[in-house]
Amino acid sequence: MKAFEDEVETALATDIEALVGKGVFGDGDFEAVEQAARIAALQAANGLVAHHINADHSDMQGARLACDHGHDARYAGRRSRTVTTVLGPMTLVRAWYHCRTCNAGFAPRDRDLGIDAGPLSPGVLRMVGYAAGEYSFATSSKMIDVMAALRIDAKTVERHAEALGREVAEDERNVVEPEPMDARTLYVGLDGTGIPVRKSETAGRKGKQADGLAKTREVKLASVWSAERCDPKTGRPVRDPGSASHSAAIESIASRDTDPESSQFAKRILRELKRRGFYRAERRVIIGDGAAWIWNFASEHLPGAIQIVDIFHVRQHLFDIAKAIYGPGTDMATAWGTRMCDQLDRPGGVDIVIAEIERSPVCNKAVAYFRNNCNRMRYAKFRKQGLCVSSGVVEGACKSVIGKRLKQGGMHWTVQGANAIIALRCAFANNRFDDFWERRAARRVA
Repeated sequence: MKAFEDEVETALATDIEALVGKGVFGDGDFEAVEQAARIAALQAANGLVAHHINADHSDMQGARLACDHGHDARYAGRRSRTVTTVLGPMTLVRAWYHCRTCNAGFAPRDRDLGIDAGPLSPGVLRMVGYAAGEYSFATSSKMIDVMAALRIDAKTVERHAEALGREVAEDERNVVEPEPMDARTLYVGLDGTGIPVRKSETAGRKGKQADGLAKTREVKLASVWSAERCDPKTGRPVRDPGSASHSAAIESIASRDTDPESSQFAKRILRELKRRGFYRAERRVIIGDGAAWIWNFASEHLPGAIQIVDIFHVRQHLFDIAKAIYGPGTDMATAWGTRMCDQLDRPGGVDIVIAEIERSPVCNKAVAYFRNNCNRMRYAKFRKQGLCVSSGVVEGACKSVIGKRLKQGGMHWTVQGANAIIALRCAFANNRFDDFWERRAARRVA
């Protein structure tokens, strides 16, 4: 390795001396010097790396070699291939084997170098993953060009980013490594947010559009966090920095009693809870809005958890009821809504709220919402126990993890493509992408 480093240093010194000798500094354009030096450095390193790889013929492993399907493949000479690396396009010459049974060929070295699945080197694929996980495919293409001097069109970025995201999703399903847990209380928040999809993904699905059709599919998201510290001003618990992790996908959580297994999203939530040590926590809390699927999941899978309806959703319901009774924007509606919200923060207040609602000319659906969730609305009790009563963490994740990337103007996703990018974003948000990448590299070596 030292000899190779010396070669690179010598080649670079020669190129830089030739560059400066042309009088570039005299023009006073330092950016031009930077760019020219970078190009020279990349070209020199590219040539040396390619030379060392191509000079090594150890990938010729005999006249015959088994293909991936176990058939007998024969050595067919050496073939060249150009791949995109962090040093630029690099032409590699590798031993080539051909399998007559499969009518296909392969190069053993491609797998060793991590380029058997496409023309991007592992280093470039990682760049693509990070860029496309944060920005649109078109913007990612431009950024990679500007930042790394690599020309990768938007469609190629899309194809490889989604393929990488599918690998991340598969890894999430197969690897559940428990993480350190020292919090007394752990929370899990559940919520959903719609993202725009192609028409083919909503065929036959009812929606909220004027024509009764759907234009979106719902991403269901689970967030896990701790809140051991309190706000010094209010004395109420706030999320501990860096404690939140997220798992999301366009998956149904519904399952029938006769189904032999839980739904895919239920399994996803349970995997995340296992990673975070949720079951080891002294107190376990589940927070969400009044959606029935959340509480059905809690009753089935988290029977010992404290169930809390997000207080801000409840307050919004109360003001909606006030508008229905007294009219939108009226003083009576504001006064009634404010009085009911104040009651929520008092011991036994939810019972008074329900009694008030039942005496009002409102629909049965509004009454049922409060009756069905009354024990999840004992906010004075929960606050006395030092518990969070807001689902702000998971609602924020719906915006930052999902909406920021997948709800930009003009986007229309396939479910498969959306789930791949969601998997990438969750891995980045949870600081687990590097661990995935190490496992990926280890599998290639093995």
